[in-house]
Amino acid sequence: GTQEKIFTLDRADAYIGVLIDDLISRGAPEPYRMFTSRAEYRLRLRADNADQRLTDIGIELGCVGAERTRIWTEKKTALAAAKTLLTGQLQATPNELEKAGIEVNKDGRRRSAFDLLRYPQIDWDGLSRLWPEMKEIAPAIREQMEIDAGYAGYMERQEADILAFRKDEALALPADLDYTAVGSLSNEVRQKLEAARPETLGAAARIPGVTPAAVTALLRYVKRKAA
Repeated sequence: GTQEKIFTLDRADAYIGVLIDDLISRGAPEPYRMFTSRAEYRLRLRADNADQRLTDIGIELGCVGAERTRIWTEKKTALAAAKTLLTGQLQATPNELEKAGIEVNKDGRRRSAFDLLRYPQIDWDGLSRLWPEMKEIAPAIREQMEIDAGYAGYMERQEADILAFRKDEALALPADLDYTAVGSLSNEVRQKLEAARPETLGAAARIPGVTPAAVTALLRYVKRKAA
């Protein structure tokens, strides 16, 4: 028989990860709707980057066909090449930019084309007059670079948040964990944890009523048991 592949889409990967996690950790005492506001990492969970987030996972699982794999591989290569060009090769000082009719602060700092796309008064066509290589980038790839540049500042902060989230999320809670042996838990919190049986510390932290103090107590207990 074929070997089953188990994988997890978490809250930072996809909206279905948010939906499943919410239903498992919080239940559905009333009709559940998947609003974007339910996702704390919604700047990452965008329609324009869904292929970047999920296609490689689908390929690894064997549920993406050969034609789609070929198309995605070509796009992925083009995206990487465009990012390298815009961030690494195309750079200029404020004085060089001024000569090209592009005004930025005279701070002496070199800026890449990718950085400059963040400025509301600077667009792709204006930069293309300075760097004609940009005209060769396909429209779909250009659009993605413009979107990514616009989100770049926000995404740097969100990626740091995701790393912190996954650090906690990665701590597995034993399936047979005896919550009566964990100190500092109120009866109410203990009952909620016993009912939900969260698989990870992150999932436990998202159960309504489970306090930060309770999460800390869980963290200490599980690490002490593992030592």
